[in-house]
Amino acid sequence: MKQVHISTFGCQMNDRDSELIAQILSAHDYRLTQRPEEADLILINTCSIRQKAEEKTYSLLGRLKRLKSRNPELIIGVGGCVAQQEGDRLLERIPYLDLVFGTRRINELPDLIQTVRQQGRRLAEVGMDRPVRYRPSERSFRSSSIKASVTIMHGCNNYCAYCVVPYVRGPEWSRPEREILEEVRSLAAQGVKEVLLLGQNVNSYGSPGRDGPAFVALLEKLEPIEGLERLRFTTSHPKDLSPALIGCFGRLSKLCEHIHLPFQAGANTILARMNRRYTREMFLERIRALRERCPEMAITSDVMVGFPGEKTVDFEQTLDLIREIGFDDLFSFRYSDRHPAQASGFPDKVPEEEKRRRLSELQALQRGITLARHRGQEGTWQPVLVEGISKKGGREWTGRTRTNKVVHFNADQLEVGLTVAVYIEKGYAHSLRGTLSPQS
Repeated sequence: MKQVHISTFGCQMNDRDSELIAQILSAHDYRLTQRPEEADLILINTCSIRQKAEEKTYSLLGRLKRLKSRNPELIIGVGGCVAQQEGDRLLERIPYLDLVFGTRRINELPDLIQTVRQQGRRLAEVGMDRPVRYRPSERSFRSSSIKASVTIMHGCNNYCAYCVVPYVRGPEWSRPEREILEEVRSLAAQGVKEVLLLGQNVNSYGSPGRDGPAFVALLEKLEPIEGLERLRFTTSHPKDLSPALIGCFGRLSKLCEHIHLPFQAGANTILARMNRRYTREMFLERIRALRERCPEMAITSDVMVGFPGEKTVDFEQTLDLIREIGFDDLFSFRYSDRHPAQASGFPDKVPEEEKRRRLSELQALQRGITLARHRGQEGTWQPVLVEGISKKGGREWTGRTRTNKVVHFNADQLEVGLTVAVYIEKGYAHSLRGTLSPQS
C-alpha cells in the first residue's frame, strides 16, 4: 500500500475537499501519513484568497525540493485555488512539481496520478466543466468523530472587486437536495452530532433568484434527521440574507444561534467600490432583525482594512460599525491585490505601513469587545457539546456552546458527543471556563 501526505491551506471548504481526496485515494491503495518524508505522494490543497495563504504554498513547495531530490519516484501535486489560478505556470515555475489539478478535478485524481506515474508526464488539469462529486465523509478521514462538514454548493456569482473565488471556483452550482440529505443521514448514523453546511454563499443555494427559499427548505428537511443535534452554515452574503432565513433561527431547534456574516467595510463608498451590493444601513438592519428574532445570537464576521481608496474617515466608519454591533469575534485582514480580481487594477493603494497600523487598531478594539462578550456569559448555564480532552490534558475537557464558544471544564470521565450543562464562571479572550453540572 502506498502512502499519501496531504497539506491543506485556507478555508473549511478546502478542509472538506482534503477529506474527499483522502477517501478517493484510499480506494486506490493509498493510506494517509502525517510524515511527508514517508510519502509516495504529496498533495498540497491550496488557497489563494489572500496573499499570505498563497505564499505558504510556495514556501512548502520550496521545502519539498529536498525530498524530491532524495526520492525521484515521489509524486508532488498541487490542487485547490492556486492550482486553478496558475495552471501550467506552476509547472514552469516549479520544475520538480508533477501534477496540478483544479478545484473541479478532484474526482479524477486517481487517473491523473496513474498517468504521471506510468508515463512520466507532468500534468496540469484545471478545466471547470464538471462538478465535484461528494460522498459522506468517513470517520477515519475526519478530525472529529462528532462533527462534520457538508459542502452544499460551489462557486460564486458575486464578483466582489477584491475576490478571486469566481475565477478559481467558477460560477455557482448547487448539489441536489437529495444527495445532501442522504449525506447528512449517513453522518448522523455514524454518530455525528453537528453538521456544518458549506458554500461560498450558502443562502443562494439552489436559487437563481438569490432569495434563499431553497436553502430554507433544505434546513427544514434537515431538522428532523434522527441523531443530528446541531446544524450550522457558512458563509452568508448580507445582501442575500432573507427574512425567511432569519426566521429559521429560534424556529428550527437544531439550527444553532450563531451566524458568520462578513461585512468587509463600514463605509458605503468602500462597499460600493467593493461591489458588495449592500449598504452600511442594510447590514445594520439585518443584524437588528437577527437579534430581534434571536436575542442570544452570536455574530462573527470578516473585515478588511486598506482597500484601495480607503481614507481615514472610511476606516473610522468601519470602527464605528464594529462598536455599534459588538461582534462576538472578527476575522480581520489587510487588503492585498489578488489577480485577476478587479481591485488589483485600482489606483489609490493604501501604503502597507498604514494598513498594518489600521489592522492593529481594529484588532485591539475587537479584542476588548470579544472579552466583554465572553464575560457577559459569566453566571449562565450553557449546553456544551463535549469534543474531548483539552490540550492541557488531565481532567480538563473542552466543548462548544450552541453560539460556537469554546468552553473548558473539569470532569473525571465523559463521553465525547454528549451534550452537558456547564455553569460559566469566567470569560477569557478566546474561551470560557465553567463547572460541570452534577446532573450531567
